[in-house]
Amino acid sequence: MKRLKSLSTLGAILLFAACSTVPLTGRRQLNLANSSQIQQESLQAYRQFLGDSKTKVLTSGEQVTRVKNVGNRIAAAIDRYLKANGYANQYNFSWEFNVVQSSEINAWCMPGGKVAVYTGILRVANTDAALATVMGHEIAHAIARHSEERYSQTMGAQALGSVIGAVGKSDGINQLYGLGGQLALLKYGRSQESEADHLGLIFMAMAGYDPSAAISFWQRMANTKSGNGAPPEFLSTHPSDATRIADIKRLLPEAQKYYKN
Repeated sequence: MKRLKSLSTLGAILLFAACSTVPLTGRRQLNLANSSQIQQESLQAYRQFLGDSKTKVLTSGEQVTRVKNVGNRIAAAIDRYLKANGYANQYNFSWEFNVVQSSEINAWCMPGGKVAVYTGILRVANTDAALATVMGHEIAHAIARHSEERYSQTMGAQALGSVIGAVGKSDGINQLYGLGGQLALLKYGRSQESEADHLGLIFMAMAGYDPSAAISFWQRMANTKSGNGAPPEFLSTHPSDATRIADIKRLLPEAQKYYKN
C-alpha cells in the first residue's frame, strides 16, 4: 500500500512538472512530449507532403502573395508578443507558408510554424481579414502546443513509466502524424478548437486585422458544404456553428484591445 502511495505521489509530481502554460489564456496543460523532436518529425512530414506527386504547391500568383503576406504579418505579431512576454525561449519556430491547389476546404499549421492553405478555403476566406481568421486559428493550435498535448494525452493513457520512456521516440509521433505514408493530421478536441478560436482572434488583431471579421467568416463557413453535402473536413471536430459564433462575439471585446487599425 505504501509503495502504491509512493508511486502515486511520484506520478503526481512528474505530471505537475510536465505541465506547461498556454500563452494568453493561461491554461495549464499536460506536456510530456519532446517539442524539438516533434518539430523535427513535423518538418519531415511537411516536406514529404509538399514533395508528394499528388500535392500541387503554387509558387506564384495572387493567392500565394495573399497567404504569405497575411501569414508573415501574423507570425511577426506573435513573435513580438512572445518575446515581450518571456515566451521566446520556449518557441523555436521557423515559419513557412505554402498554398496547395485543391478544392478541399482546409488549412493547417504543424508544430514549428509549417502552414498549408488550400485554395478551396480561399473561396470562403475572400478578404485578408477572413484569411487572417483562418490562419490565426490554425497557427493558434501550434502556439498552444495542441499537438504535443494530444500526444501527451495519448501516451498518458499508458503506464506512466512507459510514457516517460517513450517521450521523444518516433513511434507515437508516427501514429499521430502518419509519417512515412499519407500525411495524417492530428484531430484536435473541441476544447482545443475553442481555445484556437480565442487565440486566433487575438493573433489576427495583433497583426492589424479587425477580429470582428471572424463572425462573418464563420457564418459563411457554416453555410459551406463539401461535395457530398457534409461539412468540410476543416470543421469535423469544431464546436457547433451557433456555439462558435456566440463564443466569438463574447471574446471580441478582449480581442479588440489588441487591434490597432
